[in-house]
Amino acid sequence: MPIRILIADDHAVVRSGLRELLRADEDVEVVGEAADGAEAMRLVGTLQPDMVLLDITMPPDNGIETAKRLKEAYPDLLVLFLTIHEDEGLLHEALRAGASGYLIKRAEPAEILQAIRAASQGDIYVHPAMTRALLQQPIATEHRLGSPAEELTRREVDVLRLLAKGNTNRQIADLLGLSVRTVENHRANLLGKLGLSSRVELVSYAEEHDLV
Repeated sequence: MPIRILIADDHAVVRSGLRELLRADEDVEVVGEAADGAEAMRLVGTLQPDMVLLDITMPPDNGIETAKRLKEAYPDLLVLFLTIHEDEGLLHEALRAGASGYLIKRAEPAEILQAIRAASQGDIYVHPAMTRALLQQPIATEHRLGSPAEELTRREVDVLRLLAKGNTNRQIADLLGLSVRTVENHRANLLGKLGLSSRVELVSYAEEHDLV
């Protein structure tokens, strides 16, 4: 089954370009287009897409608020932001709103398709330009985490921080110079040491201990 997508952007030329890009991929189906947040809400209700490609600066409210309302009304809906804003604060707001990804509009077509596939598989995709900015933030030290996180290695803290900021295993591997298998092992160790059972719980734990 193709991934059913609604495009929501107030610029017709952007919607047209995305429609043509996605139409060429057999794994994706564009089911509709919206020019503002209110129309996006209405069309999601009638068309029931799997995912919304959503701009941030879109009337009448910004895309972050639209995403919050969409996720409240349709918890299983995937929201992928596509924006001109390379702003770390907006990235954090987007992830807190429940976004499955944050792309910037200078992304290559292949990156957009990669983000769509990652989100559809339950991952969170953040454009590499943004993940590099996140990596430059100071890393919280272990003593701030408290037990049982005192048992974490420095590398496990790195992986947890990047995971909480929305990076996929592949992105974490690239940023830290590790293999994907090694990142997966670190993730499994984190779950075991912290007594957690899912990615969502890891993200919540990181937020509670000031790693985001």
